[in-house]
Parts: sequence; C-alpha cells; structure tokens
Amino acid sequence: MLPQQSRMRSPEEFKRTLRSGRRAGGSALSGHLLFAVGQVQSDATAKVGFVVSRAVGSAVVRNRVKRRLRELMRRRVASLPGGCLLVVRAHPAAAGARQADLAADLDLVLGRLLRRQVGARQQ
Repeated sequence: MLPQQSRMRSPEEFKRTLRSGRRAGGSALSGHLLFAVGQVQSDATAKVGFVVSRAVGSAVVRNRVKRRLRELMRRRVASLPGGCLLVVRAHPAAAGARQADLAADLDLVLGRLLRRQVGARQQ
C-alpha cells in the first residue's frame, strides 16, 4: 500500500496534472507527470493518483487493477522526484494483464516521463 503522504486525493491536483503534465503511454497504462511549480523539491514527497474508468471493467475488476497498481507504485514512488504529481491511467487492457506485464508497462511509462521532463528542464 502507498504511504498516506504519497497519495493524491484532491480533485484539483488530478485536474492540474492531467491538463498541464507531460503524458506518456504504454499498451495497458498511460501516465501524466507534473513537477510542482516547475522545480524539484527534494524535501517534499511525490504524490501518485490513479484513474481507472468503467471501460476497464466492473467495480470488482477496477478495484483489483487499482490495488495492483498501488502495490507496483509503492516500490517505485521513491524513484520519483520530490514534489512531483503523477497520475496513472489504466486502459482496458490492464484488466487482463499479468502483474509482470503491468510492472513492465509502468516502468516504460515512468522512464519516458522522467526522460521527457529532464529534457524539458535542461532547455
């Protein structure tokens, strides 16, 4: 389970991240990453939120996908820059994906987002 301080709960944070954050997608997941005020804050913790729509499946399937994603992110949240906001959106393919496939897709999306953000900050 993700630590309490690493969970995104505010609808405003979700909206701001989805509208202004950098986007990267994979086959089962996509992600939006936004740095707080355009700067990395080493003392602040990164926050992660999940979007799993009805297109993914029934309530039971959606909750299972969210639990699996939270567990995967628990191990990866420390690798995110401090103060950033990340929204992970599950596609319908996530419902039938194996845990290893979800982990690989999440790593792919995070890698793309972090490379893009670092490249944008260096310019």
